[in-house]
Amino acid sequence: MNKIISELWRGNLMPPEDSRQNSPEMQQLLEYISRHNDDLQKTMTDEQKEIFEKFHDCWSEYASLSDEAIFEYAFKLGMRLAIETFEE
Repeated sequence: MNKIISELWRGNLMPPEDSRQNSPEMQQLLEYISRHNDDLQKTMTDEQKEIFEKFHDCWSEYASLSDEAIFEYAFKLGMRLAIETFEE
């Protein structure tokens, strides 16, 4: 247990990055997103591109906060499962 805590502290474990193993379906969706983004960018004015970039930045920040909340919830749930297992 101390080794895992130390590894987290030192930044050697990166749960958000280490846990992302895209399935084929997820990879295909990422390719679609990229292609549609490129197609959309070609049709936009400079003003629209700026607005879209702000939208993308806000969405990225939201997704990051959401990932953090999910990680915290999942960690706490895992700890409750472990505690319950040891209590029995």
